[in-house]
Amino acid sequence: MSSRLTGTNRRGFLRGFGAALALPALESFRPLLAAGAQRAIGTTASGAPLRMAWLYIPNGVNMELWRPKGSSSKYQAGETFKPMAALRDDFQIFTGFEQKNAMAGGDGPGDHARGVATFLTSARARKTAGSDISLGISADQVAAQAAQTLTRLPSLELSADGVRKAGNCDSGYSCAYQFNLSWRSETQPMTPESNPRAVFERLFGAGGSKERADSLGQRYASKKSVLDFVQQDAKALHKHLGRADRHKLDEYLTGVREIERQIEKAEALGLPRDPGVPAPDDKPGTYQEQLRLMMYMMVLAFKTDSTRISTFLMAHDGSNRSFPEIGVSEGHHNISHHQGKAGNLEKIAKIDYFYMEQLAYFLDKLKHTPDVDGKSLLHNSMIVYGGCISDGNRHNHDDLPILVAGHAGGAFSPGGHVELGDNVPLSNLHLRMLDEFGVKTPRFGDSSGSLRKV
Repeated sequence: MSSRLTGTNRRGFLRGFGAALALPALESFRPLLAAGAQRAIGTTASGAPLRMAWLYIPNGVNMELWRPKGSSSKYQAGETFKPMAALRDDFQIFTGFEQKNAMAGGDGPGDHARGVATFLTSARARKTAGSDISLGISADQVAAQAAQTLTRLPSLELSADGVRKAGNCDSGYSCAYQFNLSWRSETQPMTPESNPRAVFERLFGAGGSKERADSLGQRYASKKSVLDFVQQDAKALHKHLGRADRHKLDEYLTGVREIERQIEKAEALGLPRDPGVPAPDDKPGTYQEQLRLMMYMMVLAFKTDSTRISTFLMAHDGSNRSFPEIGVSEGHHNISHHQGKAGNLEKIAKIDYFYMEQLAYFLDKLKHTPDVDGKSLLHNSMIVYGGCISDGNRHNHDDLPILVAGHAGGAFSPGGHVELGDNVPLSNLHLRMLDEFGVKTPRFGDSSGSLRKV
């Protein structure tokens, strides 16, 4: 074990039959950056891994309660940001971004499909409901292709919606546009995973598909945790760690087991009696539990350096999900066409607040997870949260609701409200993030230059 985890090989795993747990950031394996050395792709100035993630919210927001008053660090946050009060110094709010290629531009209706498609690609989607889809590579995949040898998974694509890759979903646009944030190429979306169990198995499975399936079958049959299959390796590693690293490893393994318990709890009710009709798409647990499970696994993926790049489609534009748990029984998309009615705007604000609570949960987890350089995962991350529609009633793609969290290892200066002026391409932010990640390119999508105010 020790020989496999020393020297320049810092990709450590605990292994067992059909299972592999990537190790968390341990001080023993801290990557040191020699004086004067150039930063490697996907690292901070300290040599720690640099993470990037994009979280998408649908249907626009209540802009009156989103938009801050004042600028710089003295801004007054809108009502929507109350759940983020304790994290104020760890994020910044931007006004002035647009996605021009999400606008109609002669293509007519279809703002929901164009919004999701354009958010990360900054490219115009070919209007088609057939197989001749065409868009562009997304920013996350530009980074993933440059850093594909650094981690076990080049990137992690998540969704809390069903997966759709074909069919007519929005006014003549293919469902592929509306249900996929990440695109490997102009014609190939990166299909996101919406089942927490499948995400967990992808992160912690090993070997071929049959071995992983056999391992999962054994765990179901024996009621054992994935940890039971790697315990011998864990014990061997324990002997070679200092006190602080032993504590960190134990804490990490406890966290892995806890997420298994959450998933098992969600699955415990089993299948109901056959109703005699096809089953709709379903997710374990409540929507909040679904979101938080996915977010927790993003934290685990970053913590173990299983990947440094992730996208999360919390819901697609056009989603008509209701939120009875917060007193909103109507569909989100329906009330987003608020027509200026106070009752609808109030319900939109409740949904905005709900999503912000989930973001606060995610960022808090990152902030309280130590990284290899003694900082936190949040310090060494670039997290974009927002959507490609501002006001759902207008379906506009300017004045976008965008928040950027994390310090990018010290390269970003969060804690303020950044007023950019009007009509700044969102691709300028993507370009800046790629630059910080170590991917040097003069242009991305419709960018007019790398954003300096971050």
